[in-house]
Amino acid sequence: MIHYTNRSPITGENNTMEFDMLQTVFYDCYVAWSEGANIQDAFPMLDADQREFIKTGLTPKDWFEIFGDDREVEGFSY
Repeated sequence: MIHYTNRSPITGENNTMEFDMLQTVFYDCYVAWSEGANIQDAFPMLDADQREFIKTGLTPKDWFEIFGDDREVEGFSY
C-alpha cells in the first residue's frame, strides 16, 4: 500500500491518496512518467482521478469545484 501526498493548487493543502500497489511498482511507474512517458501509460492500473492527483495535486473535490460536473466525488454525489 502506498500513501502519496501532493499539494492542492486550489486549496494549498497537502492531501494524501492511497494506492493499492507495492512501493517498488509505484516507484517504477513514477520514474517512467518522470522520464517522459504519458501518465496513463506509466500508471495504467490507476483511474483518471488518481492519475490527476499524482500529476497536478487536484483531488476529485477540487476538480468538482473548478468544473462543477455531476461525477461522484469520493463516494458523494454533488
